[in-house]
Amino acid sequence: MDEVNDSKQIVLQLGAALKKYRKEKNMSLDDLAEITGVSKLTLGNIERGETNPTLAIIWKISKGMSLPLFALFKSEEPVTLYRAGEGLRFSNEQKNWIIEPVFKNASEDIEMCRAYLQPNSSYHPEGHHVNTTEIATVMTGSIEIQVNGEIYTLNQYDTISFRADCPHSYTNHTNRETVLHISLKYGF
Repeated sequence: MDEVNDSKQIVLQLGAALKKYRKEKNMSLDDLAEITGVSKLTLGNIERGETNPTLAIIWKISKGMSLPLFALFKSEEPVTLYRAGEGLRFSNEQKNWIIEPVFKNASEDIEMCRAYLQPNSSYHPEGHHVNTTEIATVMTGSIEIQVNGEIYTLNQYDTISFRADCPHSYTNHTNRETVLHISLKYGF
């Protein structure tokens, strides 16, 4: 299957999963728009597989529905292989922060992903779900992570753990892409 078909399949899967979760919670599109802050039109387009939402939109839906980020991308396969640079990838609007799912446990409270931050750029996520812990390990390069106003510099294989529902950001001051392994432990 080529990349265009893979991408379309992922968008359709996301839309179907979103609609299923919404219906299970007996919510209308208006209800979902109200709790997520995402317009009814955008949510309808996502459910019909007519748009590929940004990472920010997926985070808003995830938080509003109290679901882990990758809950809408479940695989029912007994073995799932995630190769770097292939398959499911999300980016922010600036396309300087890209994440790929790596692992999701059955109880849905732990997720892992690879993250790529482009040279000389920053990523400032919205606060995550309440009581979520983020653990980030630098795999290649170095990065500056700011958590609650404190700055931490991490080099290859350094790891940091922090409450992800507080303000935090990632900055790559180098001329090379930085690759991170990030785990999220949800507190719901």
